[in-house]
Amino acid sequence: MGTDQGNDDTRPGGPTLRLETSRLLAFSDAVFAIVITLLVLGLHAPQVGHGQLLHALLGQWPAYLAYVTSYLFVAVSWLNHRSALHRVTSSGKGLQWCNLAVLFSTALLPFATSVVSQAMREGDRADQRAGVALYGLVGGLLSASWLGLYHYLARHHDLLDQAVPRRFFPTERARAAAGVLGYTLAIVIGLLVNPLFALAFFLLLPIFFALTSSGLYELRRGRHPHG
Repeated sequence: MGTDQGNDDTRPGGPTLRLETSRLLAFSDAVFAIVITLLVLGLHAPQVGHGQLLHALLGQWPAYLAYVTSYLFVAVSWLNHRSALHRVTSSGKGLQWCNLAVLFSTALLPFATSVVSQAMREGDRADQRAGVALYGLVGGLLSASWLGLYHYLARHHDLLDQAVPRRFFPTERARAAAGVLGYTLAIVIGLLVNPLFALAFFLLLPIFFALTSSGLYELRRGRHPHG
């Protein structure tokens, strides 16, 4: 990800990848792009009379919150996905299936985002609990799919660049496990305490992932290779 010449083909994050890994990365990037597009399509202009637009726009705040939360989740997932695959020098069926599991769960986010935003805007308390439970289940499933991907790479170090430390993917695996626990806790909070508190917790989780995982670090290192 840096700008040094001559060493990029041997370092994790360098531009040179084997063809099969490059194709895996390109296909995944396309899926992430589609998911982000579907997220924004969930935002709708309110149909109101004269002089009521501002009030209607402000009343849609749950939709904005859900969009921001899911966008952050997808953005961090994309950064970490690139960070992981740029450390891979050889692919195989196992890695491909783990990657497809990540994409499968990521593709569910627009649906869960739409459901929870509509429930918070128009539903009663029971609908809101159901909405946050669905969103939490999708978030937990996505974290579990990352857990599977990181576990596979941690167990198959022969697929990785030789410069990748053995502790790298076990550490990432621990963060994914924390995500599973975090979304489970958010569901409990939404069902037993208040759905609004669960929404706040959903927003905190991708921020936690961004601050503690490798994807954002790789982005910073790419901008400041000698920093």
